[in-house]
Amino acid sequence: MQEQHLEITVSGRYLVEVPDGDGPFPLLAGFHGYGQKAEDSLALLGSIPTSSGWIRLSIEALHPFINVKGEPGASWMTRCDRELRIAENVRYVDSVIEQVMATLPVDGRLVVHGFSQGAGMACRAALLGSHAVAGVMLLGGEIPPEFNDLERMRVVHLGRGDYDHFYPKKHFENDLRRLRDACIEPSQSIFQGGHAPSDDYFAAAGQFIAGIV
Repeated sequence: MQEQHLEITVSGRYLVEVPDGDGPFPLLAGFHGYGQKAEDSLALLGSIPTSSGWIRLSIEALHPFINVKGEPGASWMTRCDRELRIAENVRYVDSVIEQVMATLPVDGRLVVHGFSQGAGMACRAALLGSHAVAGVMLLGGEIPPEFNDLERMRVVHLGRGDYDHFYPKKHFENDLRRLRDACIEPSQSIFQGGHAPSDDYFAAAGQFIAGIV
């Protein structure tokens, strides 16, 4: 048996909300969690108070399926052909951001936000992608273990519910250590709750993006 791979063209889906006015505006790009859709991430970004002055971009993963609720969702990663999937995802995200920057009044600032499984994709966009980021926001998901050089993340905000079993405290503390080893002192939001964000998280996230210059 021989295993072969054939590269083909597939369509990705993304949603954009643009503030009123002429701009230019900073760009906030969101990556949803496992089994979610672009609408979920866009709603999350819209709940951040100071995001109203940002172009909000929600990128949907390339691998659709029916989730446990019987609804359509998508996944960023699978254990099968992991390195190939990572490269494809990074190229896809680069292309989406390039198109948005070419067609909308973006002022050059790009912040990426990842929730749960999307946190890994936000890290890969920042560390492997062709567009330099002004900041990275990670909620309920850890930095992928294969990265040693985290400097391109520049400034980082980490969010975790205090009883989030999907993002255990030891993983959170390991991410803090890795960032500090890279001379990045992340801002933190540890809120009461589980895997889903709370009002306290949104308030802290709003303060973070308000400080991006």
